Amino acid sequence: MIDFYLNGQRQRLEGVSADTSILELLREQLDQIGTKEGCATGDCGACTVAIGEPDESGALGYHSANACVTPAHQLSGCHLVTVEGLADGERLHPAQAAMVECHGSQCGFCTPGIVMSLFTLYEDQQKRPAPLTQQRLEGVLGGNLCRCTGYRPIRDAALTMQDHPHATPAWAANPTLGKDVAALARDVGSSAGHADTGKAAGYAMPRDIAALRELKASRPDARLVAGGTDLWLETTQQVKDLADIIDVRRVAELTEIEEGDAGWWIGASVTLTRLMPLLAEHYPAFEHMMHRFAGSQIRNRATLGGNIANASPIGDTPPTLLALDARLRLDGPRGSREMALEDFFLDYKKIAMDADEFIAAVFLPRPTAGQQLKVWKLSKRREDDISAVLGAFSWRLEDGAMRDVHLAFGGMAAIPRRAPTAEAALEGSRPDAAAFAHARAALARELTPMADMRGSAEYRTLAAGNLLERLRLMIDADSDNNGDNNSTATKVTLDAYAH
Repeated sequence: MIDFYLNGQRQRLEGVSADTSILELLREQLDQIGTKEGCATGDCGACTVAIGEPDESGALGYHSANACVTPAHQLSGCHLVTVEGLADGERLHPAQAAMVECHGSQCGFCTPGIVMSLFTLYEDQQKRPAPLTQQRLEGVLGGNLCRCTGYRPIRDAALTMQDHPHATPAWAANPTLGKDVAALARDVGSSAGHADTGKAAGYAMPRDIAALRELKASRPDARLVAGGTDLWLETTQQVKDLADIIDVRRVAELTEIEEGDAGWWIGASVTLTRLMPLLAEHYPAFEHMMHRFAGSQIRNRATLGGNIANASPIGDTPPTLLALDARLRLDGPRGSREMALEDFFLDYKKIAMDADEFIAAVFLPRPTAGQQLKVWKLSKRREDDISAVLGAFSWRLEDGAMRDVHLAFGGMAAIPRRAPTAEAALEGSRPDAAAFAHARAALARELTPMADMRGSAEYRTLAAGNLLERLRLMIDADSDNNGDNNSTATKVTLDAYAH
């Protein structure tokens, strides 16, 4: 059973199939058709909804999500808000009123999703008043495509919606809604225990790692889902049935971040949005790149473990993690084991993990003294696009020579990978033109890039070499500007964009 609140009204739905998305649930079973289906891949944002989850005090916090690729069963214990739930009678919500006043809608197909993204922004600004920066605005709307009106009037609506009279939807006027949702979330958690939610429909939702181990032992062929942002494309694009699913999103141990002297063990179900503040403090170039990882709707649901376990050639976190010597903790019925991330990827969609195992956590080492990191992503669009090439480079300078050189690439071939021959060409060398010329030649020999719609093999070879040259030029510029090459990790550049 899926037990949740929709626009303030409790819903209890039995027999919902395992691979039902929130979008299908809304349009086909609940007759809520304001939420639109556009791309069915989580790219266009037409299906954006807001999901409210209670904190420890019972207050609801809302985040945007793509309804087309979010499992409906994950709504249990949550409050779902759709565009139908915003207006209070004929009084529009400020996000809606601002869109009308600023002429932010033309054909209107994408408008419900844009309004829902603005709604989450409005709610956040109500709780944490602060000037709306361009970066914040781009982050909120980066996952919403508008091909009719253009973004100027939509941007104007975002900047002026706080000036409109606050129209409280009927559900928001209910003083006990947050507590009701919190109580439901506790009930859902306690009733599920070690077992299943929606067991008859083939959907299991364990709450701790012991229960997950049991499920993997008895159902090794079941598909694991956390955010669903990649797996759900099998239903929307390939029209496959996902009849047996184990949802790991609420496994307590997989949602923790454990800090130690050497670094952090990041639970596999930690979302990218939740991870970004940690990256901003310790690896700002990594965090800056994450703003180009899909849109906020995806980052709010996608998990670090899922981006690795999917073994996609175009995943953006694996090459950066490879450059940082990340490790994995795998778990299963036979216990846990650790391995270097670079040993995990074998071939296209092939990984060094048994059928009954799962990724429990990812180890991110703490930056060492003098360590620097650059991360650059090349894609056809700046926002919300797939990498043609992603280069991640980590090193430190010691007495003018490069040490601990790690060069990693993604988006180029069947798996993300390090470039050991090119690394060896730079290790111990001064960062001059001659050393980098050797490294570029080595890189061209050891990389075997693919050709597809995002770029030819020749383009990828040239682009990867050009990123190395860019690295040399930036090291040289930093040396000229600072007069000291031994920069600390906190001085890592924020320039993660490759235009």
